[in-house]
Amino acid sequence: MNFDFTQEQTLLRDALQSFLQDHYTFEARRRAVLSEAGWRRDIWQTLGRDLGVLGVALPERVGGFGGGAVETMIVMEELGSVLFVEPFLETCVMAAGALARSGGPAADAALERIAAGEVVYACGWDEAGAGRALAHIHTRARRNAHGGWRLDGAKQVVMAAPWATQLLIAARTSGGRGDAAGLSLFLVDKNASGVATHDYATIDGRWASDLVFEGVDLPVDALLGEEGAALAVLEAVRDAAIAAVCAEAVGVLKKLHGDTLDYTRQRKQFGQPIASFQALQHRMVDMYLQVELANSAMYLAALSLDKPVAERQRATSAAKVTMAKACRFVGQNAVQLHGAMGMTDELALGHYFKRATVLENEFGGADHHLARHARLTAAAALA
Repeated sequence: MNFDFTQEQTLLRDALQSFLQDHYTFEARRRAVLSEAGWRRDIWQTLGRDLGVLGVALPERVGGFGGGAVETMIVMEELGSVLFVEPFLETCVMAAGALARSGGPAADAALERIAAGEVVYACGWDEAGAGRALAHIHTRARRNAHGGWRLDGAKQVVMAAPWATQLLIAARTSGGRGDAAGLSLFLVDKNASGVATHDYATIDGRWASDLVFEGVDLPVDALLGEEGAALAVLEAVRDAAIAAVCAEAVGVLKKLHGDTLDYTRQRKQFGQPIASFQALQHRMVDMYLQVELANSAMYLAALSLDKPVAERQRATSAAKVTMAKACRFVGQNAVQLHGAMGMTDELALGHYFKRATVLENEFGGADHHLARHARLTAAAALA
């Protein structure tokens, strides 16, 4: 199998690398995270309007690059290498993916605004008590007296919601909790009457919200796609998001390993660099092997997104397990080899470790995906 990038993909990577090196240094990121806004809207708009990165996987008809999973993988790895806090995953992978699969004029108009950097989306799918089972969503949308919808329910840990201009909410329009049919997707104005938000910072420098919907009236065209048929869309988008965070993790892990290698070459004990100690050399080789395993998992996930559903799900779960283990091993060893300074706020490595810890568990940790992979493999054997 040929893993070489095309000329266009190489140019995309090089252009994004150059931009981030010039405009997204660690100090610039830290200032943005500590600011009142918590992110940099100018960076977001430049990536959309000037570089076209926000539309990298969107169709050309909506102003996108016309790429796919590989282009998203390239972008996410580069964003991971600088701890990018702006909501590319939530807006350009999850929301854009759901909009593109839903189709229609309203979806195309929304995708055009995403590509131009004019909007930010947050996806409210996770709920208390639902675990990772999308079919267990119980937020409810019912028809109102005006032919539109009335939304009631709550969502938790909605990443990027404090920055969002629009919310993409999964709600049940029919059936009961656990039913495959009956889930629908809705576009919701975050400032609509009846929407309550509780915003908070996460450990990795980002922001999330818990959302409550009480009698939120939505117009008829707030419904995306076919009523009651959103579960397949949600599952496909979630797998695409897993592939994306696997790519982001590779960028984080390479930085953790590289910074640790540099530090051990500089830090001296007994008059010589600690990188010369055989025990530490073995450990850094083990770290490198985990980075390479995560890199292979990244390719596995990205190249499996167009496969049949069961094969796609098995591949993304296998990739997530590999990535989660690599994040834990590389992150913990990087901190240990740096000593206590590895967790200080002044050192970039501590921030990379926190992001690796979050990525380890985002969209389900190793235990969840091992169980999912086993369940899918058993079902395939019985088919």
